[in-house]
Amino acid sequence: MAAIVLDNLTKQYADAAAISNVAFTVPAGSFTVLLGPSGCGKSTTLRMIAGLDTPTSGRIHIGDRDVTDLPPAKRRVAMVFQSYALFPHLSVRENILFGLKVRKEPAADYQRRLDRVAGLLGLGHLLDRKPSQLSGGQQQRVALGRAVISEAPVCLMDEPLSNLDAQLRHEMRREIRALQQQLNMTMVYVTHDQTEAMSMADQVVLLRNGVIEQCDTPDRLYARPATEFAARFIGTPPMNLITLDSVGGAMVPAGTSGPAVPRAPAGARKLGVRPEHIRLAAPARSRDRSTDQGQNENQTHAATVQGVEYFGADSIVTCTVGTSSGIAVRVTGHLHAAPGDVLHLQWDTQHQHFFDAGALALAAG
Repeated sequence: MAAIVLDNLTKQYADAAAISNVAFTVPAGSFTVLLGPSGCGKSTTLRMIAGLDTPTSGRIHIGDRDVTDLPPAKRRVAMVFQSYALFPHLSVRENILFGLKVRKEPAADYQRRLDRVAGLLGLGHLLDRKPSQLSGGQQQRVALGRAVISEAPVCLMDEPLSNLDAQLRHEMRREIRALQQQLNMTMVYVTHDQTEAMSMADQVVLLRNGVIEQCDTPDRLYARPATEFAARFIGTPPMNLITLDSVGGAMVPAGTSGPAVPRAPAGARKLGVRPEHIRLAAPARSRDRSTDQGQNENQTHAATVQGVEYFGADSIVTCTVGTSSGIAVRVTGHLHAAPGDVLHLQWDTQHQHFFDAGALALAAG
């Protein structure tokens, strides 16, 4: 096992920075995901850890070594690319063993290591096939086998599942995570898919425009997003953001006369609530809707239906609350509602998130 420490990495291209002052630690034996939209700098960061790109400034440590200036071959890392990068003229066996032969490692150890990897990945019956005779999932297992057989303490993966269909991605997520835990490898995994990040990672580094938006565990990213971007990027559907206005000293959804949003801190400009934390409620009585009832923590808010998507086990209802449109509500079963219908929404205060004018999270009052 080996920990990875990135110390204020910057990668500059002409007048633009691909990443800027990126710093985080990957604990030894952990699974860390670099997550973010296209162009955020996650692959650039991974390539610098691998030694394929050179940082403009900053340092990289793997274990107790500063590897910033070392070539890839000296870093003792394995890498799995987005494309499987298999040699079409070589068998599965030869593809897996290729790196060992190039590095001229002892041939007497090949069979033991091959048997172990083939057993771990279920490739024993495929060793004599060529890549063209394999499914996408099997080809990905071969690419994994080629990385694992190196027995490097660190494995880097650059969107390895993006070429697979949804069912195969689901299966491979479980296999990769189980493999990492079984081998106790330090793994850094790049993806734009928050489902992969949330289901696989011990730690998620969320990047945006070349800087870290939030570095945290999956559960804290979901439950305590540090910014509006983190709140919206994590979760399916993403967190709702309702614009707030001050009316009579109370914070209410913009475009409405109330009721007040309880516990809204000073400086709050948006209220965040996840779709799964909103429930449908009976209409509030007129006396409950006045803004002077701000301490009532069971307020209901009128919402106008925009549309309903049915998914079998549940439905996603899209609504407008005041001036805030696209507010999603997850309800069990098939909700029959038409555009223009009025529903009443309610949520518990422990599920409220508040953000200031700078899109940063605020502590609830």
